Amino acid sequence: MDIHETFNAGEIVYVIIRNPHAQDVANVQEAAVVQNPENPGELSLFVYETYYPLTDEVAVYKTEDHAEQAYREAFGANGEGFYG
Repeated sequence: MDIHETFNAGEIVYVIIRNPHAQDVANVQEAAVVQNPENPGELSLFVYETYYPLTDEVAVYKTEDHAEQAYREAFGANGEGFYG
């Protein structure tokens, strides 16, 4: 299934984002699914005032709880480095 069939413009989702200035720091961040302003008909994620492609390479979660569970599984149960 295409990721664009899974989400709709206007949905609020959650993603795990690494800090570009400190790659060992990641956090769960709320994002909006929006129409891509540069490619009408495609969806993007709008986070931190920036548009990101909505692709299968991005882990997108429907709920904050699911995103936080995935974060703990990927980065450790103790939450070290979690700033979100």
